[in-house]
Amino acid sequence: MTVSSWDDYPVHQTSQFISHPATSDRNFYDRYYFNLHPCSDELFAIFGLGQYPNLGVTDAFIDVRHKDKQHIVRSSTELVNRSDIRVGPIFIEVKEPLQKLRVVCEPTEHSVAMDVTWEASMEAHAEPHQYIRNKGRVVFDTQRFAQNGKWTGEITVAGETYDVSSENWWGARDRSWGIRPVGEPEGDGIRQGTNVMSGMWNYFPMQFDDHSILYMCHEQEDGTRLLEEAVRIWNDGNDSEWLGRPEWNHEMISGTRLLEKSTISFNEAPGSPFEIECESLLPNWVSIGTGYGIDSDWRHGMHQGQDVVQGLVLEVDEIRPLAQYGIVDHVGRFSYNGNVGYGLYEHGFFGPFAPMGLEDRGSLAP
Repeated sequence: MTVSSWDDYPVHQTSQFISHPATSDRNFYDRYYFNLHPCSDELFAIFGLGQYPNLGVTDAFIDVRHKDKQHIVRSSTELVNRSDIRVGPIFIEVKEPLQKLRVVCEPTEHSVAMDVTWEASMEAHAEPHQYIRNKGRVVFDTQRFAQNGKWTGEITVAGETYDVSSENWWGARDRSWGIRPVGEPEGDGIRQGTNVMSGMWNYFPMQFDDHSILYMCHEQEDGTRLLEEAVRIWNDGNDSEWLGRPEWNHEMISGTRLLEKSTISFNEAPGSPFEIECESLLPNWVSIGTGYGIDSDWRHGMHQGQDVVQGLVLEVDEIRPLAQYGIVDHVGRFSYNGNVGYGLYEHGFFGPFAPMGLEDRGSLAP
């Protein structure tokens, strides 16, 4: 990996070739994330593609929650050229930067195929920089932009084909890059027993007819916030409205780490305060099978070999007990002041979090 096709473009940020990031940290990554849903509980598709230049790996996945199963196609190969955003049957085509992208999972012997095009409803929004240092080691140093949009095309899962129309097939996407834990597990050393992402994680990009609201909160058990965001963005490009410090009130399903509904309050919003009622329509247990960290045999950036493609069909009832300890992505319904919208209702509770009755890393809500 030295000279590659991207080196023919004026995009260099350092004296290194594009193949080599400015940092030699093994955990450098560069990823796409998308989700797709019909604004209902019918199905929820999550898909992404990432590059890990210092690990020499690129991988991709599509994960569809459909009825009582999760259907997954995942692929991995060795990274040769960073301009190539294809991994096996999964590829991304940037048709118009920051506006229109096509994502394809070509038909295989596995249970998911897809050819869909996403078009932005809002301008790309630069989210807050995430930076976490743990006992001397930088474990998160990431930047991300986010957008809501609408989909067209076709998706097939378990033999059923759905025509995807922008009228009711919505979804969010983000692009993130930087440093976060990826690849094969490292030795913990002095960080033995610590949780670098401890506490509560909320990420709710909400899409309404003429605007979006982005809410984010990473809060530790003692109330310290490592990251937060509250902003309303109008589709017509008018100025964004910063909504002040968001406050949350969650209702968790007893005996789980799973949110059922929430109220997010924006008490410092310009004009007058308001609250958004949030409810889960359909959870996707994205932490299992896709590389987000729970599986020991398949993690983002883990070397799998050359041109590896796998398919999984997982029973929701079987994976839910473990998957609830990771990130859970739901199709969410959001309502306030007569506005009804849909989007991603994402949460994770890592380790103890007494405000929700989680007294230790394994406990469930009372």
